[in-house]
Amino acid sequence: MLTLTESAPVSLAGEHVLSKIPAAPPECELTVVMPCLNEADTIEVCVSKALRAIDIAGIDAEVLVADNGSTDGSQRLAEALGARVVNVQAKGYGSALMGGIAAARGRYVIMGDADDSYDFLELPKFVEQLRKGFDVVQGCRLPSGGGTVLPGAMPFLHRWWGNPMFSIMARQMFRAPIHDIYCGMRGFTKQAYLSLDQRCTGMEFATEMIIKASRFRLKIGEVPITLHPDGRKAHAPHLKTFRDGWRTLRFFLTCSPRWLFLWPGAMSFLIGLAGYALAWPGAEIGRATLGAHTLLVSSLALLLGQQAILFAVFAKMFSLNEGLLPPDPRVNRFFEFFTLEKGLLLGASSALSGGILLAFAFAHWQQNSFGPLDYGQTMRIVIPGVTLIALGIQAILGSFMVSIMSIRRT
Repeated sequence: MLTLTESAPVSLAGEHVLSKIPAAPPECELTVVMPCLNEADTIEVCVSKALRAIDIAGIDAEVLVADNGSTDGSQRLAEALGARVVNVQAKGYGSALMGGIAAARGRYVIMGDADDSYDFLELPKFVEQLRKGFDVVQGCRLPSGGGTVLPGAMPFLHRWWGNPMFSIMARQMFRAPIHDIYCGMRGFTKQAYLSLDQRCTGMEFATEMIIKASRFRLKIGEVPITLHPDGRKAHAPHLKTFRDGWRTLRFFLTCSPRWLFLWPGAMSFLIGLAGYALAWPGAEIGRATLGAHTLLVSSLALLLGQQAILFAVFAKMFSLNEGLLPPDPRVNRFFEFFTLEKGLLLGASSALSGGILLAFAFAHWQQNSFGPLDYGQTMRIVIPGVTLIALGIQAILGSFMVSIMSIRRT
């Protein structure tokens, strides 16, 4: 089984910094990598087009088929045309590409599916942009980026909903300068690829590359291409609309804890604070008098907000530790300020304040011979007291969790 060369850490201090990875000098300018799993229907036309484009453009290149366990003779067909075949044992779209790219001899790599939906005669477009200094060159099939989708080449939901939606999300969430996040035909320098330290072995591989390249401040270009109808007859496309759409959304959110946890949590916490500011003094808004019930709902908002913010911190640290995101200087600054002791002190102060309020309420109850109390007045003390204790305990537990997850960073 082929494995990737492990990359060194990448600094984000500059605008565009690639890690210094010891690697053998390239043996040719370009390697065209095609992941393959039972593509006997189309592998020949794909390899032939790639070789023809290479010959016409005069590029020093090779065509490499990363076979993921085909049983239909795809390997033999590719080799007969002059492609180099690499067998990748680990299953998955990403695994096949990782194995193929690791074996690539070219300075540049262009990947593309072997289903004849991509026209490999368009290879020179990518090489031209790579020669200009782009680290990653993404193909774009959608009209929004100048591309063309031929009739029957892309399902309706993919073309008009899923792909445009996820592409917009990628631009907003990760500032990725692309219009077609799902396009499987793209080029990149092998050095840039190694610096990304890709981890996803499934269909998220392509999405991970764009997200990481954007986060690493790599120079990303885009070229319009034409998408053709899938040429396979023996089996249906490997892509599953709703399953893979959910996997993409899940991966986006995993890579962006701000959108999943931080902003909703901060909004909830602010709403809770606003509720307390109005309900504690018993403010009146029109005919409504804000009292104990508003305090109770505001407490819920505060607790949910704090939990979401803590989850944002946990998710961010997990993504960094697992290599899903590049190093973030903001996290380093956070740990320069945050210590376990500070978190414990803050949590203990909150819990102690809540305990004092509950003690005051208990003393008032005792003075009343443990008899009935004025509900409205008492709950104005009890609810904040309980809330402060809960916030304090969560802060203490969260601080311990952050400290545990930061062990790998120290």
